[in-house]
Amino acid sequence: MDADIPTRPTLADVAARAGVSASTASLAFSGSGPVSETTRERVLAAARELDYGGPDPRARSLRRGRSGIVGVVVEERVREAFRDPIKIAMLDGLAEAIGPLGAGLLLLTDTGGGAVSIASTPLDAVVLIGCSPRLGDSVAVLRQRGIPMVAIEGDPGEGVTEISLDNRDATRLGAQHLRALGHTDVALVTLPTDATRMRGRLTPEREAASTSATTTDRIAGTRDVFPLATGVVASASYIEEGLIAGRELLADLAGRPTAIIAQSDLLAAGVIRAAEELGLAVPADLSVLGFDGVRVDGLAPYDLTTLVQPATAKGRAAGEAIVRMLDGERPESVTFMSVFHLGNTTAPPRR
Repeated sequence: MDADIPTRPTLADVAARAGVSASTASLAFSGSGPVSETTRERVLAAARELDYGGPDPRARSLRRGRSGIVGVVVEERVREAFRDPIKIAMLDGLAEAIGPLGAGLLLLTDTGGGAVSIASTPLDAVVLIGCSPRLGDSVAVLRQRGIPMVAIEGDPGEGVTEISLDNRDATRLGAQHLRALGHTDVALVTLPTDATRMRGRLTPEREAASTSATTTDRIAGTRDVFPLATGVVASASYIEEGLIAGRELLADLAGRPTAIIAQSDLLAAGVIRAAEELGLAVPADLSVLGFDGVRVDGLAPYDLTTLVQPATAKGRAAGEAIVRMLDGERPESVTFMSVFHLGNTTAPPRR
């Protein structure tokens, strides 16, 4: 080794400077064991003099038989995931709940290469977050590795703890609100139906082949009230995608719906922009219903009629389940309920 390259000080170096054994120095850092306050202060002073930051966390993890990492699988690139306020809220709740583990969160993207990362990365547990069309593939890899996992929404299969949402029931409630207002011509703007994330019309074939449980359940909630509702599939939950879908649904004057049910608030905001482009008044000419209950910048003066989901609580529940799993328990699945919020974007159809 080059003599000019400084070496990282070790615990043994600290112990030698403090005049104690290596085991005593280790106990001083851990804060446990029969070490007097005077000895502890002497060890910490020696560490400061040597610029020693503490025991190597990798070695400590190996001794515990853990990596100190909880993986979080998101369904798109990280940059895009952080555009979604629902995912941010879930991550916030998750990070809060795993605090007692002293573990770090590692984001893994589910864009086609995610399964490779899940297969090769040292992980203590994994949270599969947010209605991914590739959920089944990720579950299969994690089962093979024997890694504890929790799925936030989706249909992970038997034996996997799921933090679910009343997607079908909540959407049905929103659709019933539109029917009570007098709407009969209703269209959908859905989340992606499969891993291709391809835009396009919501055909019976595409609906039947959907691999996203969240998308499918929200479609079913609409179908419970409006069995013949048509729609458009978006490639992601973005305002821009809602704008594209809204333009397509509203372009044909003869077949224009009087109400659109969007499967996220961001998609709903895009639909409202499309209506404004065409000179349509919301809600006088077009009612718009969202899902999520998030704040959308630039949406004023609209107060979106939507289904409000407890995103932070979902993330927190997933984190609590992970903590219990790593403590040897088998937590039960949990279902959260959405709350209907009546805003100013829905009204009776114009006669």
